[in-house]
Amino acid sequence: QVQLVESGGGLVQTGASLNLTCTTSGFSFTDYTISWFLQGPGMDRESVACVDRRGASDYSDSKKGRFVISRDNAKNTVYLQMTDLKPEDTGVYLCGALYMRGLEYAFGEEWYDHWGQGTQVTVSS
Repeated sequence: QVQLVESGGGLVQTGASLNLTCTTSGFSFTDYTISWFLQGPGMDRESVACVDRRGASDYSDSKKGRFVISRDNAKNTVYLQMTDLKPEDTGVYLCGALYMRGLEYAFGEEWYDHWGQGTQVTVSS
């Protein structure tokens, strides 16, 4: 059974940091690009960070320099380190798994094969 389980969300103040974790099971982790998406209140889901099978990463412009994505293939886990959080970072963070495609596809949610349920991040001003 395929599972992606996000954790680490919470309520923080502007400027704080949070570390999110996406723990996966039930599929061949190293065959997948893994991304973090943000579902903001009343907003479309947007990709904020992605890491491909080789460990190369990319970020949305609004998160570049503040977020760092990494993966641990031995633990089938992806991490998102978020710093200098802003109110516009508020929303549900979901991880998605993209089979055998690289970063050029990673920002399009329609390509994804598996999703987690998400973890809520709220940044107060």
